Amino acid sequence: MMAQMAVAMPLMLAGEQGMFHFPSADEVRTQPISRAGNEAGWPFSVDDGLLACVWSGGQRVVMFFEGRPDGLGEDDTFQPRQVIVTTDPMQLTLGNMASRDLFRPAASVEERIRMVAPFATLGQRLCDQPAGARVGHGEL
Repeated sequence: MMAQMAVAMPLMLAGEQGMFHFPSADEVRTQPISRAGNEAGWPFSVDDGLLACVWSGGQRVVMFFEGRPDGLGEDDTFQPRQVIVTTDPMQLTLGNMASRDLFRPAASVEERIRMVAPFATLGQRLCDQPAGARVGHGEL
């Protein structure tokens, strides 16, 4: 019991969540983002989506969720693809294997990191917002 308290106390004092914390929907921070018409460095294969900060494995993780396609009806179900937005090459490549086509093609991992880095920074600022924040376009 004392060992568990010793491990949990620094997390509680820092306002962080534990390794096995499952976030609720009201803890997630989100911001809609979209590609500007002349934007050359857009790293995603779709033109708009949602940048989100979620808890995973005891740490905040920035993710991009694709937007709902325009031609899809309101009654049609839609399961958006998502990718981890990070400059960590392992998470960027291995962690995104299932939805790697959500990224625009890149010649190398280094090129993909350069394209994703501004969005990872934006996502970290989003993570600094209060739990449940919904931030509008251009607010960060």
